[in-house]
Amino acid sequence: MGNIIVTGAYGALGRAVVAELGARGHAVAAVDLAPAPEGFEARLALGGVDLTDEQAVEAAYAQVAAQFGSIDGLVNIAGGFVWEPMEGGSLDNWDRMYRMNLRTAAVSSRAALGHLLAAGGAIVNVGAAGAAQPGMGMAPYAASKAGVRALTESLAEEMRSRNVRVNAILPTIIDTPTNRADMPDADRSGWVRPEAVARVVAFLLSAESAAITGAGIPLSLAG
Repeated sequence: MGNIIVTGAYGALGRAVVAELGARGHAVAAVDLAPAPEGFEARLALGGVDLTDEQAVEAAYAQVAAQFGSIDGLVNIAGGFVWEPMEGGSLDNWDRMYRMNLRTAAVSSRAALGHLLAAGGAIVNVGAAGAAQPGMGMAPYAASKAGVRALTESLAEEMRSRNVRVNAILPTIIDTPTNRADMPDADRSGWVRPEAVARVVAFLLSAESAAITGAGIPLSLAG
């Protein structure tokens, strides 16, 4: 079993991933900007970590490595969403999406690399199916998630011969209470449940996926 860091761990998807990995016997470090919820079930729960800040992330991951002995996997879930048409929209939202979705993944991956190279392991990034064919109002979000896909592919090539695998999942809309509240009339037939996503993440961290790196795996069934 491995020692895994999960960022964005206190959201709906993060909680599902932490629970799935814990059930499989992994030691999980839950990391988030939000405060750690009382009684959150993870081996280590860290809140108040600015995942865009290199020094803060390096310090947090050093704490994980010191407590766990090694870091074997990283799941970059931290991120956000905005819907905004280009006309009349704010370019500040482009910067915000970049920082929330792409910079967090880049900072987190770089902070973890030294630990992963020492132990061998895997990184799983959360991209988005909508980045490939974004609809109206999706440009800032989709551009940042397309960046996550590019980061995944490039870093996978960089690490190909160094015993670190890097893959991404590309889910459609995830079936969370927040998304249901925001889109009450939406057709949810193409939404994917957090628990289904979590099982794919666990697979990509496992020895069973040892031959896979640089992949972007679409997820579009409830599971």
